[in-house]
Amino acid sequence: MTTTSPPAARVVVTGGVAAYDIRDFLTRAAVPFTYLDDEGPAEVAVCTFDDGQCLTNPTIQDVGRALGLVTSPSRDSYDFAVIGAGPAGLAAAVYASCEGLSTVVVEEWAPGGQAGTSWRIENYLGFPEGISGFELAERARHQAQKFGAEILMLQSLTEGHAEDGQFVGTLGDGKLLRARAVLVATGVDWRRLEVDGIDRLLHRGVYYGAAASEAPGVAGKDVFIIGAGNSAGQAALNFAEHARSVTILCRGEALGETMASYLCQRIQDVPVIGVRVCTEVVAIEGDTWLRTLTIRDNPTGEHETVPAHALFICIGGQPRTRWAEQDGVLTDKSGYLLTGRDLFDDELTGGRSLWDRPRDPYPLETSLPGLFAAGDVRFGSTKRVAAAVGEGAQAIPLVHRFLAER
Repeated sequence: MTTTSPPAARVVVTGGVAAYDIRDFLTRAAVPFTYLDDEGPAEVAVCTFDDGQCLTNPTIQDVGRALGLVTSPSRDSYDFAVIGAGPAGLAAAVYASCEGLSTVVVEEWAPGGQAGTSWRIENYLGFPEGISGFELAERARHQAQKFGAEILMLQSLTEGHAEDGQFVGTLGDGKLLRARAVLVATGVDWRRLEVDGIDRLLHRGVYYGAAASEAPGVAGKDVFIIGAGNSAGQAALNFAEHARSVTILCRGEALGETMASYLCQRIQDVPVIGVRVCTEVVAIEGDTWLRTLTIRDNPTGEHETVPAHALFICIGGQPRTRWAEQDGVLTDKSGYLLTGRDLFDDELTGGRSLWDRPRDPYPLETSLPGLFAAGDVRFGSTKRVAAAVGEGAQAIPLVHRFLAER
């Protein structure tokens, strides 16, 4: 029997709070690293790379450049550009590139999107034992690159416009990106919790999402999770392997209203996981680290203060479409991109109509012809990994039809 040694660390990271984003990025970007959490001041992050470089309090972009992960477009123009490397974006990149379209993917963080933080996805077709969101994203990234797609990590589009029959965007480093058709698959950000003190204790026991890198740090501690979706359930099951107790807090009357039944059953079978329904966190306390939560029982109005080492907030998302209004792309009132026949729904558009083509828009096409949307960022999408992958794949025949018009 042969064994495979783990890959050698490419970077050693020290520092506490200041190193949180760096550790999260390295984990999701599949970069082997060693973390020394008891070395140096908590407010100072130090990265020592395998080539001898040493950076103090670097940005994520600094770390990416030192690792050679930040690249610029290799072409003057592409057939197809994908903005966002979550499940929808990666699926689109796989199918576009394997069908011969020159394809580029722009991702401002690391591949996977919110799905990339899921501990285990057990209801995705073909994986009866489940697969982590990170592993699924890594496989999809390699598959897209195998077919020739370029993936630009730690890059973002700062602006974009139509010019001479192409979409022209400016990347964060000032380079231009040109493409004949574009798919927006930017997903959503975690919705913020409106409680005083949250921002002060962010990464000091309070986290949005449930990063895989935090699991060992909750060993023997009391953990709370706000949320009643699948991501909250998956996080609870993972933390239960380390923590002394895990408590799920949800505003609804039952987890089963929004969480898959198989996760609800698993949670019931784990003794260290508790569920408190009809509750909300109304206050948090702590000096340099989270110390207590004040929880309100909504039916009675009673408040209870409990000790807590960590609070993970998984309460849905807000679409990442702040650019849309500037670029003249229609959204609903919550910011989700409108596509297809929804562009003619006066209740959704507020009576505005920006479609100027003699044909109807294609099913995933936005109000800007040739600009498509897929996944969680699109109004009416089903918030499931399989649905996002399906929409990403569905977009490619529509892109071909659009390009054939020209």
